[in-house]
Amino acid sequence: MPLCIPWFVYQKRLQIERNTRLIGIQFRDAIASALTSMKAGYSVENAFMEAGKDMELLYGKKSLISEELSKIRKGIKNNVPIEKLIFKMGRETGNTDIQDFAEVFAVAKRSGGNMTDIIGKTITVISQKMDVEKEIDVLISAKRMEARIMNLVPFFIIFYIDITSPGFFAPLYHNVFGVILMTLCMGFYIFAYLLSERIVNIHV
Repeated sequence: MPLCIPWFVYQKRLQIERNTRLIGIQFRDAIASALTSMKAGYSVENAFMEAGKDMELLYGKKSLISEELSKIRKGIKNNVPIEKLIFKMGRETGNTDIQDFAEVFAVAKRSGGNMTDIIGKTITVISQKMDVEKEIDVLISAKRMEARIMNLVPFFIIFYIDITSPGFFAPLYHNVFGVILMTLCMGFYIFAYLLSERIVNIHV
């Protein structure tokens, strides 16, 4: 039972990683929308405000990107530089692609660079990175499923033996030596589980 706490902490960390990856995909669509508006003659600030509306239609008002663009929209209305808002968004979401974009965006804005060209190249780079991640996911999806099955096998074995041979595990749970031994086995299992998760989760 005490393992439930670190398990929930671990699952929370995995959820954060999934959200970080998801916000990256949605951010790519957001800057693509902003790029379209800029090519139509909108300023950078107005383009991102329009992108917020597009993302609400595409992903919904409660989506991650819509909530973040809502913060950017409020910051723009309060005269906060947009590059600072985008960098803050990247820092809060933990997405390094957004932070890198914000830094390049800030330099380009100060030096008077071609913003539409920079955003277009950024979209290309992010898209290429996502394509690589998808290819990796496809290649290791079978191995990931095998790892999930192997992680469950010990519990199925214990359950099967306990049902077919009642009392078989009694010596391992009703004395000090047995408890210590099974605790060590649980520790090895947890280590193997974390190692398998690390192997099948490749980050680009």
